[in-house]
Amino acid sequence: MPIKPTICVEKNAAELAAAAADAVIRIAIAAIQARGRFTLALSGGSTPEKAYELLAQPPRLAQLDWSRVHILFGDERFVPPNDPRSNYAMAARTLLAHVPIPSSQILTVPTDTASARAAAQAYCHLVASHFALSPAGPPPMIDLILLGLGDDGHTASLFPGKPSLDEPRVWFTHSSPGVLPPPVDRITATFPLLNAGRTVIFLVAGDKKKDIVHAVLADQSHQYPAARIAPHDGNVLWLLDAAANAAVTKSRPVPPSGSQA
Repeated sequence: MPIKPTICVEKNAAELAAAAADAVIRIAIAAIQARGRFTLALSGGSTPEKAYELLAQPPRLAQLDWSRVHILFGDERFVPPNDPRSNYAMAARTLLAHVPIPSSQILTVPTDTASARAAAQAYCHLVASHFALSPAGPPPMIDLILLGLGDDGHTASLFPGKPSLDEPRVWFTHSSPGVLPPPVDRITATFPLLNAGRTVIFLVAGDKKKDIVHAVLADQSHQYPAARIAPHDGNVLWLLDAAANAAVTKSRPVPPSGSQA
């Protein structure tokens, strides 16, 4: 049975980014100790971007054995990898270009394909090969999946009303744009992969997010895609700043170091 989400509130966006970076380090160290490697699915967005910058700087940079880190992406825009709208471009600029992760352990979405559909299919096979799994079987258990939250309740690129929400088996699929910019096709992890994660962390900041945060956390009917994130054998942590938490009535502390990692 899925574990009830934990909510942690920081004073502002800067402290939220620092808490997120510290959580990545803590979970990574525990994963490396337990399994010899740390698998991390990155998210796009301004709040993760600040956390990535902190991870690439002292003192956090030296706290992790980056040679044991394996990176993949929870979603991507169907644009070239150097396009400003690319999640990879943002992650490369803020984190990946500054830490000693072997290039073979950074799994980027192949957006040089003919379509977003083809890119999603190719990414399924790339991830399966990397983890020595069959793409037709159960997905890998990613140690930590970072997610954001859109004003419409979407997460990754799982938008309300799109067919991607009902994908029962494949790990990555394609989606047409949602109502929010940018208006480009997407490649996104599906619920089967996201809900196989060991730990999922939502990073949400800003006053304009407070109502959707409250709605998602109170959503028992899964109207919003983000409400359907419930790992089977893992945990969910919502990291909010005070502005994003304004409509949430109850908060709980961060789990102990290494919990569920």
